[in-house]
Amino acid sequence: MPMTLSPRRLSRASALHPKRTLAIWGVALLAAIAMIATLMGGALTSEVRFLGNPESQRAAEILETKLGTQDHPVETLVVQADGGVLSTPARRDAITKAVSDIGAIDKNKVLSVSSPIGPEGADLISKDANTVIIPVTLAGDPATAQDNVAPVLDIADALSGTQGLSVQVTGRGAIDTDQNATAQSDLLIGELIGIPIALLIMLFVFGSVVSALVPLALAMTSIITALGLTAAIGTGYQLSFFVTNMITMMGLAVGIDYSLFIVSRYRDERAKGVDKVTAIEIAAGTAGRAVTYSGITVIVALLGLLVVPNNIFLSLGIGAILVVLAAVVASMTLLPAVMSALGDRFDAVRLPFLKSTGDGGRLWARIADAVMRRPGHALTIAAAALIITALPLAGINTGSAGVGNLPSDSTSRQAYETLSREFGTDTVAPAVIALDGDVAGPAGTQAISAVRTALGGDSRFGAPQIQLADDGNAAQLTVPVRAEATSLAARDAVTDLRSDILPVALAGSGIESAVTGQTAETLDFVDITNRYLPIVVGMVLTLSFIVLLVAFRSVVIPITAILMNLLSVGVAYGLLVLVFQEGFGAGLLGFQQVDTIEAWLPLFLFAVLFGLSMDYHVFLLSRIKERYEATGDTALSVRDGIASSGRLITGAALIMVAVFAGFAAGQLVMFQQMGFGLAVAVLIDATIVRSILVPATMRLLGAHNWYLPKFLQWLPHVDVEGSRERAVTA
Repeated sequence: MPMTLSPRRLSRASALHPKRTLAIWGVALLAAIAMIATLMGGALTSEVRFLGNPESQRAAEILETKLGTQDHPVETLVVQADGGVLSTPARRDAITKAVSDIGAIDKNKVLSVSSPIGPEGADLISKDANTVIIPVTLAGDPATAQDNVAPVLDIADALSGTQGLSVQVTGRGAIDTDQNATAQSDLLIGELIGIPIALLIMLFVFGSVVSALVPLALAMTSIITALGLTAAIGTGYQLSFFVTNMITMMGLAVGIDYSLFIVSRYRDERAKGVDKVTAIEIAAGTAGRAVTYSGITVIVALLGLLVVPNNIFLSLGIGAILVVLAAVVASMTLLPAVMSALGDRFDAVRLPFLKSTGDGGRLWARIADAVMRRPGHALTIAAAALIITALPLAGINTGSAGVGNLPSDSTSRQAYETLSREFGTDTVAPAVIALDGDVAGPAGTQAISAVRTALGGDSRFGAPQIQLADDGNAAQLTVPVRAEATSLAARDAVTDLRSDILPVALAGSGIESAVTGQTAETLDFVDITNRYLPIVVGMVLTLSFIVLLVAFRSVVIPITAILMNLLSVGVAYGLLVLVFQEGFGAGLLGFQQVDTIEAWLPLFLFAVLFGLSMDYHVFLLSRIKERYEATGDTALSVRDGIASSGRLITGAALIMVAVFAGFAAGQLVMFQQMGFGLAVAVLIDATIVRSILVPATMRLLGAHNWYLPKFLQWLPHVDVEGSRERAVTA
């Protein structure tokens, strides 16, 4: 890093000119808020997009180019009433009016609507006549379903309650609407839980209200900045709406943590009598350098998300990287300016019953001493416990909870379950087969007949509906699948359709096939995540090894750190399977038990957790290395390093756990899984890994911890925590 941009010099410049720095940040925040207000609405999408060309996408392209058809979303009004929905003239009139009102909606939003009243409505009435359905075909594609379904939902709300009718809506647009609303609710829940707990932890660490509020303010600044940049990026490429949750969660976690380390060092220097600007400079040259390097390690790990050809991973990666960058820059500029502007008022509003306790490292020192007295035993017991906890990973089923991702009281989920119960799951999300070739010729006619015969002999499928292109060179077969769209049964059925049924039926016909639909899209998403998981793992491990190799000039430190982080990630995976998939303790913890772990989660957790774990490792190992260079004593260095960093790392870890647990307390299953996995891994990393595995391993290895082969001696000396700067300053 050029000296002109070093954390120490950047922070000193900000501290010497606090008003100017604060003004620049004020303008930046206003610009970010303006971008959020004006651009964010069109920057986000609920659609899952593939950047490659999987089979479901190829099928959609064939249907659109050769038949002129799109995958128009179908929303279904599920109307219920005791004694029969159509049992009275008043109820029939209310249904007729609602159908008429939906049919009058702009054709750019609604293409057609079917009525349960009339000769063609018999299939829309349940056997007991207490439920009828009103299918509505929306214009556009799944990406526009949420916008286009809005007037339909309004009409459904107006109908519900009329003449004793109960109306609920399900379909892509209604589900996306509920999912977005629940995601926003979960975001609020996460903030309401995570922020107060984080503030309480900082009050205990600092004993001052102002000192505790500053890290929180910096985190919020980082979040707003990242959201503004996300809105700007979204104008060129729409990002998944989950990016806002990602930015908020990561922003609170790293933003508070980074400022916690710097503020703590600044207060320590001020307590020694060092003047304000010099204390800021020293804090930036020590803790600030570590923050910068830690931010680099987090970003390096997050880069793995950007190689996956899917908009969800790309969005999560971009959001996380932006907020980490914003947090690092704010820590080096905004935080020094705030500390300089506040001066002695930085410790204002002290709470007499909350006294800052210095390093508070005696407990951690005693734990390290106990571990290093019998390092082999400690390492064996701790590693065995973690490995056993990770074993359920072998039975992981990845996929999508689909509508089951929503809370049980959500209207679109209830409507979906009623629709499946009363009319069968095959009415909800059929498989759509695109046939490309001469389907009107003799060979094509025979091939389609073979497909129909094969499907008719398979109880998993219903009778297909066929639509031929005008020129006879393509066809669409809509095939009901008798299973919930994202279930393992539906996925197995569509997998067999793709790999066995269609290839056999179409053999020798010259006609190519591709299958799309919700189940097919889920299969493609799972396939992409499975194929890219080893690529991301290899990339993250390689980059993490290089970063730690350069930081500590050792090949042993990166290897042991990576092995320990793999253990903590494995435990997170194992507990996810145990709690969510197997249901152990799910009800007690307020979670929903589901059949699958969200397909994107293992890959996402690996990248994020590796970054956060390396974050703590950099802080801890830099302290240990500094003491080892001064004493040459491994045991003493480990003891002092753990003791000196104990209070801060524990506080920082507890803040992250609080933030992640807040998101786990939400209602969407995917956020429950994400928050739980992150919280568990960080907690284990900051306790078992830091207090047992690190001291035991380093005690056993001794001087070999710092082994660097001769052919790597050219590596630069990186002073992570600025020990040389401290010596110069002193």
